[in-house]
Amino acid sequence: MASEWGIVLVLGVIMVAGASVQRLAGIGFALVSVPALVLLLGPAEGVVLANCAAGAISAVGLAVTWRQVRLAAMVPLVAAAACTVPAGAWVAARLPEPVLLAGMGVLVSVAVALVMWGARVPALRGVKGAVAAGAASGFMNSSAGVGGPAVSLYAVNAGWTVREFVPNAQFYGVVVNVFSVTAKGVPQLPAPVWLLVAASIAAGSAIGAALARRVPERPARLVVLLLALAGGLTALGKGLWNL
Repeated sequence: MASEWGIVLVLGVIMVAGASVQRLAGIGFALVSVPALVLLLGPAEGVVLANCAAGAISAVGLAVTWRQVRLAAMVPLVAAAACTVPAGAWVAARLPEPVLLAGMGVLVSVAVALVMWGARVPALRGVKGAVAAGAASGFMNSSAGVGGPAVSLYAVNAGWTVREFVPNAQFYGVVVNVFSVTAKGVPQLPAPVWLLVAASIAAGSAIGAALARRVPERPARLVVLLLALAGGLTALGKGLWNL
């Protein structure tokens, strides 16, 4: 019983931390939470719970910013993601857990490194770039819960400001996470755990909103990315150790 309560407590802390950094930096819930959730719950349950939570957080933000969404730019991203989400779910369901864990670690670590570098890739510009980014993001979101970096790289190469990026990322987050959860199903968790997840997301969002008024955006994003990189490397190490 004590160990079960310990797991529940850690789960709440992960959710609060993920929601806080998402509200603080505009990105980061999945990057920060997925490595910890897959270590705690296993790859299958951890990723789909992250999909549920990230979709909920994006929906809350979108309720305020929906008028700023660029639907014309988002259609190719969303359409491409819809095509690759089933492939990601299929791969995630068939790989052995250590392989999946190591693969998630690699995806998170590489994605974070590219975002930190601010990679400029000509192929990620225009409609073709949106399709490529959406396809990569849909697969990564469904298989590893980390679809955000591909969309972030598209935004960097499209020259979007942070103010332009956030509402569109929230819209994309809602849609792609609905696709991902539909493809894999809702995680089988007790009702009290779901209540804890909801309360943790609400608390984390409130903390992040308070910090956002005091912490400059650039240092906040750097902290989020460094935490995500540490989590990705940890997941990679555990996966390789268990092979």
